[in-house]
Amino acid sequence: MVDNSFPRVSVRSIEHITIPMSDGVHLAARLWLPEDAEHRPVPAILEYIPYRKRDFTRTRDESLHPVFAAGGYASVRVDLRGSGDSDGVLTDEYLQQELDDGVEVIEWLAAQSWCSGEVGMIGISWGGFNGLQIAAMQPPALKAIVTVCSTDDRYADDVHYMGGCLLGDNLSWASVMFAFNSLPPDPALVGDRWRDLWMERLEGSGLWLDQWLRHPHQDAYWRHGSICEDYAAIRCPVMAVSGWADGYTNAVFRMIEHLQVPRQGLVGPWSHKYPHQGVPGPAIAFQQEVLRWWDHWLKGRDTGIMEEPMLRAWMQDSAVPSPQYRRRPGRWVGEERWPSPNVKQTALCLNGDRRLVPDDGAVGESVLTIQSPLSIGLFAGKWCSYATGPDQPYDQREEDGGALVFESEPLEAPLALLGAPVLELAFSANRPVATAAVRLSDVAPDDKATRTTYGLLNLTHRDSHAEPEALTPGQVHRARIQLNDLGHVFPAGHRLRLAISTSYWPLAWPPPEPVRLAVHTPASRLQLPVRGTREADARIAFAPPEAVLVARTTQVVGSEHRWVVHRDLESDFSTLEVIKNEGTLRIEDIDLEITDDTREYYSFVGEDFDSVGGEVRAVRRLCRGGWDVETRTRTVMTSDREYFHVHAELDAFENGRRVHSRNWLRRIPRKLL
Repeated sequence: MVDNSFPRVSVRSIEHITIPMSDGVHLAARLWLPEDAEHRPVPAILEYIPYRKRDFTRTRDESLHPVFAAGGYASVRVDLRGSGDSDGVLTDEYLQQELDDGVEVIEWLAAQSWCSGEVGMIGISWGGFNGLQIAAMQPPALKAIVTVCSTDDRYADDVHYMGGCLLGDNLSWASVMFAFNSLPPDPALVGDRWRDLWMERLEGSGLWLDQWLRHPHQDAYWRHGSICEDYAAIRCPVMAVSGWADGYTNAVFRMIEHLQVPRQGLVGPWSHKYPHQGVPGPAIAFQQEVLRWWDHWLKGRDTGIMEEPMLRAWMQDSAVPSPQYRRRPGRWVGEERWPSPNVKQTALCLNGDRRLVPDDGAVGESVLTIQSPLSIGLFAGKWCSYATGPDQPYDQREEDGGALVFESEPLEAPLALLGAPVLELAFSANRPVATAAVRLSDVAPDDKATRTTYGLLNLTHRDSHAEPEALTPGQVHRARIQLNDLGHVFPAGHRLRLAISTSYWPLAWPPPEPVRLAVHTPASRLQLPVRGTREADARIAFAPPEAVLVARTTQVVGSEHRWVVHRDLESDFSTLEVIKNEGTLRIEDIDLEITDDTREYYSFVGEDFDSVGGEVRAVRRLCRGGWDVETRTRTVMTSDREYFHVHAELDAFENGRRVHSRNWLRRIPRKLL
């Protein structure tokens, strides 16, 4: 058994340093060092993100970086150019400037007197993305990375589009960055320059949603930064981590299959969080696991980490449907390589009597049709769960009434699935643009239905994301719809349910008009990744997370996290209201109060596809003594059959006085979307 207890090395923290770039811009960083690093240089660990090291990620950073420093590393948290306390303006995700800056930061770290010359990168979400992208640039000092909740494919498997469908999270995420980008640096660190830097950001950051909507297909814009375009470009070891409730699970499986370097995959039950803070639980002592990785690749120590299976995953047991879990029951399993010979593909036919049957049980040909109501998807949860409220899917009985449903007989024995189910769909449609939303649920004997995975496909993308083609109404087409990877055990006596709908709003933006989809059976098949048992699974275990000291904070104004569905039966008006209000938090160490309040509204009227709309309002505030700044952003997005319409507002206030205001109005062609 490997000893995963925390090392105990004295650490000092440096609140603020700046790192010079070759063009004169300085990036802001926070640094944690072993006390004796100046005399005994150590490897450096870099996290490089835009979410403000000084305040908004302060407590999360302190749960991670001091632990690495205590383990004998210089741990560094850097604000991207144009974010936090760094110079410049941030105008989009993963621009080449960002990646070039990252390479310069690594070179700078390797050259410091307290650094041994070896550097690792770690990051979740944005930091997981740019860790992969910078690794592909092959800076000599970068020896290994840990990428958490990230993707190798920026188009096909990111917050913007899924299966060629526009995700509701595209609007949500654009609005989050709209709010973050509007905030100034802290004058306590940058001095009197803070206001000029703030005005540069307010004027220059722009409306990112506009750019993302203008690239609805897989083009050069999305290929930039997608390491799936050339996996061989990455030449350092990679640990890829995610959770079943996260939006980025699939990338772990692709990367451990296609990367050509030493690699490991780790998938727990978690949402979009580091695993030591993982919800749903069980959380794990992730910092210690990562230290095993760093010690092996940056210090050359035998920690046993590479003797672990290539893939370690939490195999989830059946659970009653709930939009919020504190813990998912299950057990750890491992696979020595991926794809695994321990996982076999089993096909079930979609039969004309709406059953899922083995190939030899299919009888006759039939055509079944479905035209789903816009209300399907109100209980779908978020594309990427943040576990900050009831943002996971509710009982699927609430959704299945408007779907075409196929169900198996009760299972005679437990069925374990690990990997990605695939629906091979033979279909026709009565419109040139159509969506297929596919869900696989675990149905208990009492008929409660828990969604285990799902997939989306804009059917004009059936052959290509780069060059989609309109459907010919009435013509039979074939499509391959890959559902998200899952690890789930269906118990004996439970049933598998496959549900197909023609919309899934607001998780995905609906097609331009109502669609009637015809499914041809039994030419349509569901491929399931069935996993066998392994005795070695019993040896896989993780310690629970240890408590760490983080910044002292006081909740000044309480938080509120809610998902509320409003249905006005008289007007047939429906709205999903998502409240993610963190309230006001006082960070005692730096005498600063921060306010973070975001509210989202997704609505429609009856079956009027032109009535679909989303709105996100965000308030961010920073307050210390006589310094009080606040930004308010509002983004409204609607559509008709030909265009998306975007109206956005940005207002900034200093000590209660509005100092900046800007509006945007955009009309963007839908392009088979």
